[in-house]
Amino acid sequence: MSKLRIGNVTLENNVILAPMAGVTDPPFRLLCRELGAGLVCMEMVSAKAIYYNNKNTEELLQVHPGELPASLQLFGSDPEILSAMAARIEERPYSFIDLNMGCPVPKVVNNGEGSALMKNPKLVEQILTAMVKAVHKPVTVKIRKGFDDKSINAVEIARIAEASGVAAVAVHGRTREQYYSGSADWDIIRQVKEAVKIPVIGNGDVDSPQKAKRLLEETGCDGVMIARAAQGNPWIFRDTVHYLQTGELLPPPTNAEKREIVLRHAAMEEQYKGEYTAVREMRRHLAWYSFGMPGSAKFRQTINLMETMEELKKSVYMIFPETT
Repeated sequence: MSKLRIGNVTLENNVILAPMAGVTDPPFRLLCRELGAGLVCMEMVSAKAIYYNNKNTEELLQVHPGELPASLQLFGSDPEILSAMAARIEERPYSFIDLNMGCPVPKVVNNGEGSALMKNPKLVEQILTAMVKAVHKPVTVKIRKGFDDKSINAVEIARIAEASGVAAVAVHGRTREQYYSGSADWDIIRQVKEAVKIPVIGNGDVDSPQKAKRLLEETGCDGVMIARAAQGNPWIFRDTVHYLQTGELLPPPTNAEKREIVLRHAAMEEQYKGEYTAVREMRRHLAWYSFGMPGSAKFRQTINLMETMEELKKSVYMIFPETT
C-alpha cells in the first residue's frame, strides 16, 4: 500500500472516490474520507456557470474541512473560461483542479464538453496548457478510453496532458458510447501507464478490494478510483485500504454499523440542504444502502413515500434492525 504523490500533494493512500454528479456531495464525500478514501472528488462544476455567478453552482463548490484533500472537477470547452475560472477558485481549499473529459451525458457531450473533448486533441492541448499556466495547484484530468471504438485515443490524450504540464491522469476503461455498460478495458489503462511518467489512476469495474489489487497489478497504475461501487457502500474504502496493506479481508459492516452511517449521512444531508431536500436525496442512497438486505424490495417501495426525517429514521431501524 503506497502513498500517492500528485504534483506537490502527497495522499495518504492511493484509493480514491471518483466524481459522480448528484452523488459525491459534501456529506457523502465526508463519509468516504472518514472511511479511508485517500482523496475525494467533487461533483463536476460548469466553468461557464462559475463565470456567470450561477447561484446553484456556489453550493457545488462548497467543501468541508474534514473531507480534504478534495479535487474540484470543472467541465467546459473554452480554454479562456476554463483557465480563468480555475484561477478564480484557486484560493479555495481544493488540492487539485481536474478537467472532466469523461462525462457521457448527451446535454454535456452535445455542447462539445465532457467526453466530447476526446474527439478534439488540439483543443485538449489548448485547454490544459491554459489551465496549467493559470494556477499553481496541480491540474489533473479524467479521460475515457476514447469516444467510441473507432477512436480509441486515451494514450494520445494522456501524452498531450503530460506535455501540457498536467500532474496526473485518471483513465476510465470505457468509451463514451459504452457509457457505463459492458466491461471496462483495463488494458488501455496499462497502455496509458506505459506511455507517460505522471501518475495514472485506473477507473472502471473496481467493486471489491480484490478487484482493486488486480487492477493495480495488471496495469501497473498508481492509484484506483472507485465510483458506483461506493454507492451505498462507503466501507469499500476502509476494506480496500486494509486489504492492500495487509492482504486480509475485513468482515462486512454489521447492521448497527450500517444504521449508524446511514443515520449520520441523513443528518448531514439535512444540515446541508434542509429536511425537504435531504429526505428526497436520501431516497436513492437508502435504495443503495439496503440493496440485497432481507425485505429490501418492499423497503424500496416505501422509500419514495417518505416525506420527513422522522419517517426516514423509522424506516432505517426497520431495514437495519437492532438485533445484529
